[in-house]
Amino acid sequence: MHKISWSACEANIPLEAPSLESIDNIDALLVAAKKVKECHRLLERGGINIVSELLKGEGTFYQLNHYPEEDVYDNETHSQYYYHNHRGIESEHGHFHTFLRSPSIPESIKPMEGFMHSEPWPAGEKAVAHFVCISMDDEGFPVGFFAVNRWVAAQTWYSAKDTIALLDRFYIEHAYPNLVVNQWLSAMFVLFRPHIVALLEHRDKVIEFMHKTNPEVDVLEDRSLDMTGSLSITIDEWVLQLTEKAETLNHNID
Repeated sequence: MHKISWSACEANIPLEAPSLESIDNIDALLVAAKKVKECHRLLERGGINIVSELLKGEGTFYQLNHYPEEDVYDNETHSQYYYHNHRGIESEHGHFHTFLRSPSIPESIKPMEGFMHSEPWPAGEKAVAHFVCISMDDEGFPVGFFAVNRWVAAQTWYSAKDTIALLDRFYIEHAYPNLVVNQWLSAMFVLFRPHIVALLEHRDKVIEFMHKTNPEVDVLEDRSLDMTGSLSITIDEWVLQLTEKAETLNHNID
């Protein structure tokens, strides 16, 4: 679905959709699936969708601008996101960027070492972990996830292992700009956690390859490497796979 930059393609590191065999918490994913579908149902009843709610009252939709303008931030969980567009991909209306800020990042989790810092990273109270982006189509439905290089989101660079350890901390509990949208995004992180994990692990492999190939270059600031990998998704297809797997497991137990 997404065109990967030539540098990521050069790495030739395969990225595959997660296998059902590796998922041991299918029940939790199916609970999240119900929440995701309920959120879509509630919005559709009002003739609106995820994207239209984020853009409501924002005027003209300009590339690169953040929507909402000041981002969405939960003061208790320190989760943050915004929506925007800039990539010019026909199948994508725009995408979410998702973050976790310093207060919810344990002191035991440190930025990765071994990379040159030609640009400053957010540190201390300003440290921020970026997870993944969620691509949305013109109808307001999610169509994919992708991971990005450090410079794209101006993040503090944490390893995939440490970033994955923070996934459960991402959720938005307040009602701005829309409670249903926030609940949807929080549930998406559970339902598609295997995809997020796969993307983050693949991201580190791509970055490590490029770092070893070009040690004199600050790969984390390399503008030719923006997206490290992507996975297309269809909610109904993924939920069907999970449901069939759960039924198989229950049948075997019985």
